[in-house]
Amino acid sequence: MPIPLAQRLGLINPSMTMTIEAKAESLKKAGVDIIGFGAGELDFETPEFIKEAAIRAIRDGFTRYTPVGGTAELKEAVCLRFREDLGVAYHPDEIMVSSGGKQALYNLSQALWGPGDEVLVPAPYWVSYPAMIRLAGADPVIVPTREENGFKLTAGELAAGITERTRALILNSPANPTGALYSREELTALGRVILDRDLIVVSDDIYDKIRFDGRSFFNLAMLGPEYRNRTLVVNGVSKAYAMTGWRIGFLAAPPEVIAAVQKIQGHSTSNPNSIAQKAAVAALTGPQDGVVRMVQELDRRRKTLTERLNALPGIRVALPAGAFYSFPDFSAYFGRVSGGAAIKDSLELADYILEKAQIAVVPGSAFGRDHCLRFSYTGPPDRIERGLDRLEKVLVRR
Repeated sequence: MPIPLAQRLGLINPSMTMTIEAKAESLKKAGVDIIGFGAGELDFETPEFIKEAAIRAIRDGFTRYTPVGGTAELKEAVCLRFREDLGVAYHPDEIMVSSGGKQALYNLSQALWGPGDEVLVPAPYWVSYPAMIRLAGADPVIVPTREENGFKLTAGELAAGITERTRALILNSPANPTGALYSREELTALGRVILDRDLIVVSDDIYDKIRFDGRSFFNLAMLGPEYRNRTLVVNGVSKAYAMTGWRIGFLAAPPEVIAAVQKIQGHSTSNPNSIAQKAAVAALTGPQDGVVRMVQELDRRRKTLTERLNALPGIRVALPAGAFYSFPDFSAYFGRVSGGAAIKDSLELADYILEKAQIAVVPGSAFGRDHCLRFSYTGPPDRIERGLDRLEKVLVRR
């Protein structure tokens, strides 16, 4: 007799990015040379001084439980980074450390929302936002954005999505999957609506250091004190410091919110990994020049990928402003025949490309935009070139 599962599992699907990556890994183990454009994970090594901090922590015996919300040392380091990078002052009792930015976002969902609440999610969106909201018993309200606006939410679109049940807006900049980066002026326009309608904002800033062409980073908390206490900032060390597997994220929020999410974390994972916390202190307080070099290399990859994509018939995509993703519209290739049937959507096209070209991309349907495919440029330029050679051969020169 099968064990009955909780009904809430019916509200969510597995993460599409993780599903694609698992399928690609399975093919690799079978000996297929797969070129991955799927996972949001850089191929850069964690800097040596960060690794050394972790090794020292092990040798010093720093291997026991820490406070649930993270060590005082790491909270101070987070405050330092916010102060120096954003010009916004936080106190350690406004900081909580979690096992990755994803856990911080999940904790927030559980602490803030419940049945009857609505949370606005601009589309395209990161795959896990709607699932987290649904698991909290609330309703994600998807607000479509337009490609001609760079996939950025406008004040008018925000206002149109608000109802009497709306509690919050999730805003990701630079954005996954589009690379969109909000300017100060664009955030100010959104901020007027947010203040007028008394919303809170979850600002997912995990890609804040990965931006190009001299662009500056802004979030709503930087716009003034009237925004600071209604903006809940989520960040971490995964992307900027090539530390995805270390699983350290953090939240900046008013003390009462920190207390609420800490209560939840205390009954789930308890404290984040002690050794990884020491490594994160080194990342945040140590030399930042490695981040600069990484962004310079990503810029080369960004330009290579964009040039090659735009050379495909029917594809036009702008250079991403930040993060390390491109999100071109591939609907020109819907209708292609595979296995005797016409490809009708991004999932079928992604499967076709994986099978025929041996490259892994993520279907746009996972991000709320079915006409698109997401390419991550996290691999070296020669792999990007080889992958696009394969794609061109399958789609254009077959």
